[in-house]
Amino acid sequence: MTFHLGRVFGATVIAALLPLAGASAQESGNKVAVTTDWTVFAEENPKECWGVTVPKESVNTRDGQPASVRRGDILLFVTYRPGNGPEISFTGGYPFADGSSVGVDVDGNTFELKANGEWAWAAPGTDEAILAAMKNGSQAVLTARSGKGTQTKDTFSLRGFTAAVTEAESRCK
Repeated sequence: MTFHLGRVFGATVIAALLPLAGASAQESGNKVAVTTDWTVFAEENPKECWGVTVPKESVNTRDGQPASVRRGDILLFVTYRPGNGPEISFTGGYPFADGSSVGVDVDGNTFELKANGEWAWAAPGTDEAILAAMKNGSQAVLTARSGKGTQTKDTFSLRGFTAAVTEAESRCK
């Protein structure tokens, strides 16, 4: 799996999304749109466009009890590159447990992302089904397990999702 966002991800995406998470930050130069709870970015070299959002709620538990943990940035993405379909990805802000997956529940429609390090991607051939559910849904709940055994549950709003992915896709045809 190739994931190019790593080059621009760092400060660019985080700085632009911090206002959505309640913090203030300088805006990014490659942000092209904000559609309610989603932000759209576009890069030219290599050409790729993506919609991204932060969770509205995060719950962390160990052994069924609330747990206080330190997590990095928690982000849900839909990425487009010329000649390719959508790519659904997620970073949970921690290394996922080896061999684990991330559960995705979009208003009762369930899917799975394959975890690798701090990232998870839809299995080949499932991105379109996840995308369709997200376009029709109101929220996506992602559940995962860290390498330290913490269970996480992140709830993302899908308000503005369809407009965001339409914008990202149109910019990267």
